[in-house]
Amino acid sequence: MKASTKDWLLQFFTWWHQQTIGTRFFTWRAGQRVGEDDFGNVYYQTKDGKRRWVIYKGVAEASSIPAGWWGWMHHRSDVAPTEIDYKPRPWQKPHLPNLTGTPQAYRPKGSLLSSSQRPRVTGDYDAWTPS
Repeated sequence: MKASTKDWLLQFFTWWHQQTIGTRFFTWRAGQRVGEDDFGNVYYQTKDGKRRWVIYKGVAEASSIPAGWWGWMHHRSDVAPTEIDYKPRPWQKPHLPNLTGTPQAYRPKGSLLSSSQRPRVTGDYDAWTPS
């Protein structure tokens, strides 16, 4: 299957690869482009500003929305970050993807999926035995 056909089918049948055909149609019909973030996500709103949405670049992951855009998306701000000189605060960290389910996921010592051994039990634990 050609890459373009595969991309079209993914877009038609799945929501986690950018947008579905319904979202594409709604965006074309009612959407007004507001801006784009550093990750390539594109933000839209209706002409009256009541509905706001994002078309993700790549896999749809809500945590990839930067703090300034998050505030705009949740109607905490009426002004989009592209209309002002938005600077993130020092405590607002850049996005890190969720690695759960990947080989890079955090696996604490003693985890079944960890390559290390669980530490030996000390004397503060007594196994339960039925009486």
